[in-house]
Amino acid sequence: MNVYDKLSDPIAFTVFVVTLLFPIFVGLWAMGRTKDQGDFFLGGRAMGRFTVALSAVSSGRSSWLVLGLSGMAWTMGLGAVWAIVGYIAVEALQFVTIGKRLRRATQEQGSITLLDYFEARFGDRSHLLRLVGAAIIGVFITAYVAAQFNAGAKTLTTALEIPLWLSLLASGALILVYMVLGGFVAVAYNDVIRALIMLMGLLVLPAVAFVEIGGWGDLSSILGRASPDHLSFTAIGLGAMIGFAGIGLGSPGQPHIVVRYMSIDDERNLTASAIIGTFWNVVLGLGAICIGLVGRALVPEASGLPNEDPEMIYLVLSSAHFGPILYGLLVGGVFAAILSTADSQLLVVASTVVRDLWGQVIKAGQELDPKQELFLSRVVVVISGLVAMALAYIAKDLVFWLVLFAWGGLGAALGPALILSLYWRGTSRIGVLAGMLTGTAVTMVWKLWLKAPTGLYELIPAFFGALVGIGVVSLLVPDRGVKETA
Repeated sequence: MNVYDKLSDPIAFTVFVVTLLFPIFVGLWAMGRTKDQGDFFLGGRAMGRFTVALSAVSSGRSSWLVLGLSGMAWTMGLGAVWAIVGYIAVEALQFVTIGKRLRRATQEQGSITLLDYFEARFGDRSHLLRLVGAAIIGVFITAYVAAQFNAGAKTLTTALEIPLWLSLLASGALILVYMVLGGFVAVAYNDVIRALIMLMGLLVLPAVAFVEIGGWGDLSSILGRASPDHLSFTAIGLGAMIGFAGIGLGSPGQPHIVVRYMSIDDERNLTASAIIGTFWNVVLGLGAICIGLVGRALVPEASGLPNEDPEMIYLVLSSAHFGPILYGLLVGGVFAAILSTADSQLLVVASTVVRDLWGQVIKAGQELDPKQELFLSRVVVVISGLVAMALAYIAKDLVFWLVLFAWGGLGAALGPALILSLYWRGTSRIGVLAGMLTGTAVTMVWKLWLKAPTGLYELIPAFFGALVGIGVVSLLVPDRGVKETA
């Protein structure tokens, strides 16, 4: 079954193309607001509460929510709820706890990046925290961006029947153009648009399919006959439930998410952002799960899905229930959602290179021309994007192998360090360094050798291992005379 047949309709194809190109117009508009490096990487700390809320949601979820979670629900039923419980709870608290303190601290320090914050917080003149953090971010996020490019290119290849290399170039160009023009502002406002499109698809689509089935009674009856476990929240087992819920532990360590809190115009507005973002997270998450459930009732066998892939259930239902205009919008929205995390993470890579390495290490102590910094930032965005596209094309297996560590690795390496640095005065520079290294090492070791026998998601032991590492080393090697900035 080819779920993209409707794109041969001129109306559907036109809407699809307009959806893909619209972010470029947002980039042109945002260009007028992008005057220096602070604007390019942080939106000038002038973003509104609604924009911050939806941008944080969109950049953190992307294709995992639209395709991955709906496919998970098609496969395992209501047990997929545990995959959204952890991150929704953590991110709801994160806005008003970590978010407010980090926004206040980075404003006082003049910090633009997360590594800026760490260096200023601990008075690290050796730049050791910045260099180690940059290495961790560079490896994990570059691989993650490459994988997002690859996923987007595959979608475009299937939709337009063009070669993969051409789809990669088109995917990269669509992102790089508006990022080079408008930087963080363009990315954030495009995230809002994508969140609205995802909301439309994840609310309207399951509602239409639900009515077709005949309501909850008929749905539960169909699922009960086909697979009784689909109606149980606990059939997946305690280990899987804990592992899924533990996904939320990774949120504090994602630079592309926490930078949203740093960008808001007033830290007090993060309370409203928390309410808006949590509502959006709940609605989108439950919508994706509902799509999986009604999809399993309507398409009970994998043979009815393209390539027998459960993650195609969203596109199958869209094709069956929507006319050309909505279908073109939602398919274009899926492609945009796949790339919505890539642009945010690509901006993190660029800020790590330009701000953290070039500006604060290589050119430390030198006064740099703001216009030259902005130009260099744009150049690095393009180079980083080209590197990610090359990785996506020539090293697919390596890229996806590294992506398995990306969320867990970043979450364990940076999350505990950020939390303790904001809330425990006794956190030391060497303690944070130990936590970064411990979180990264435990993530890799657990994934390679211990996940299979234990069934436990590697982020959980790595996160708590990093917490212990920071605590113990901070007590053994305390800092002297470093003022608490948070």
